[in-house]
Amino acid sequence: MGNLKRYTWFFETTTPVEGHMHAVLRTIHAEETKFQQMEIMETASYGKCLILDGRIQSSESDEFIYHEGLVHPGMLCHPKPERAMVIGGGEGATLREILRYRTVRRALMVDIDDAVVEWCRRLLPEMHRGAFDDPRTELRHEDARAYLEQTDERFDLIVIDLTEPLEEGPACLLFTKEFYELIRDRLTPQGVMTMQAGMTKVNELDFFSAVNRTLTEVFPVVAPFQNFVSAFGTPWGFILASKGEDPRTLAPEEVDRRIRERVTGELLYWDSQTHRHAFSLPRFIRRALERQDRVITDEHPLSIH
Repeated sequence: MGNLKRYTWFFETTTPVEGHMHAVLRTIHAEETKFQQMEIMETASYGKCLILDGRIQSSESDEFIYHEGLVHPGMLCHPKPERAMVIGGGEGATLREILRYRTVRRALMVDIDDAVVEWCRRLLPEMHRGAFDDPRTELRHEDARAYLEQTDERFDLIVIDLTEPLEEGPACLLFTKEFYELIRDRLTPQGVMTMQAGMTKVNELDFFSAVNRTLTEVFPVVAPFQNFVSAFGTPWGFILASKGEDPRTLAPEEVDRRIRERVTGELLYWDSQTHRHAFSLPRFIRRALERQDRVITDEHPLSIH
């Protein structure tokens, strides 16, 4: 027990009745922004971490698992992705993965919290790796739903990289049927949307399954999947919704061929084996998805407590 006393500990509650701990070497920056509590800490196990409202968003050591899983299934499902949009994505790593595609000509990132983005730009270069300065990047700080309502631009990929709505408020309106219909209408004919969709562990499937059920009301192809993100201490859910190709029908050799031809540099996580494994959900999750009948709407939004 002696080692426990050497560290300051960050305790992250994953549910109202459980959580996990990280030994903190130092707090690099902390501030209450206009929208959320932000902390950038260096932990003993995972290096620098971005923490929003008490929940780890990214860690230096394993963010590649989350961000490759969030971006590449969608990019690989489109025949020639040229225009992409990120909703949220403060630390810039989602943007970074999109910019690895040779076909991309424009990458728009809309994150309402300029303070988070600015501090990540300064303090987390390991995560964005210059993505904010790429000439293909446009960065905007405004409400993403309002932007989509006003723009006439169409995107090949839209990635929703937001924290789950922790209480009734504006963020809840970015997880509704009406918002997903807006996303669908701003996609090109073979366009794809991907998003992080919360935990996929036992007894915590309500959010994942309700978002999945809602998307099936809007898109012809809805493909849920999961990855284990070590720093989160739990398996994590993602959902791909497509107007075109279904990622579950891609042959393994086709996944690897597209990665080889389209992506610059080496992927550390995503390949054909990871692809097949991620979309092969265990039976208890499939049952929860089948049984879910909740459709999230503007009038009846869903929040996580």
